[in-house]
Amino acid sequence: MYKFLRLNMKILIVEDDAELLEPLNTVLSRAGYIVDAVSTHETASWLIAEQNYDLLILDWMLPTASGINLCQQYRHMGKTSPVLMVTAKDGIVDKVKGLDAGADDYLVKPVDMLELLARVRALGRRAPVWQDQILQFADLKLNLDAHTVERQQQTIELSVRECQLLEYFLRHPRQVLSRSQLEQALWTWDTELGNNAITVQIRRLRQRLQKLGVDHWIEAVYGFGYRLIQEVGSKE
Repeated sequence: MYKFLRLNMKILIVEDDAELLEPLNTVLSRAGYIVDAVSTHETASWLIAEQNYDLLILDWMLPTASGINLCQQYRHMGKTSPVLMVTAKDGIVDKVKGLDAGADDYLVKPVDMLELLARVRALGRRAPVWQDQILQFADLKLNLDAHTVERQQQTIELSVRECQLLEYFLRHPRQVLSRSQLEQALWTWDTELGNNAITVQIRRLRQRLQKLGVDHWIEAVYGFGYRLIQEVGSKE
């Protein structure tokens, strides 16, 4: 059973081999990451311009362009999230070419899934935002490993989605977060969401937090979205 780690860490996988893309997507999703998995350079190019990712996993060889080109494009956009190249090329010259293009790490095919998870964790630790195991706002503490939230010596368990949602609020305290921001952070790009998807998730999280007496800390800001505050807020 895989351990859930950085719940809101969003990963883009670009791999044209469906027999590898599917297991990569499955393994990382089961490990608690939010994964967009695509097979073409064109789709990936659009996504890196429209979405924010915490890690890119790029196949070196793609049908119409290389992962190297995509990595260079990503860096030219000024984006700094880690890039992991996955390829059958294992020569020193190839590795140097990939690293010079802006990649941070290199994984040779056939991919060992345990090694992949270890490298993803290692790359995630390079970003300060993903280093904390415990997130805290006032006296409310969220344990990312245990999926629990604690306040005043009382602890409750959260579902994966509830934990992801609360984590996002805790990483952006007091900020008004739009529905679009929340949708992009918590779901993959090709997920079809109902009009009330965010409302439903907020309601469920509030119901959980009610046991700790802080359900009102998630405030609905009419016409804009939601924010996490330490005072009585409005509810939908």
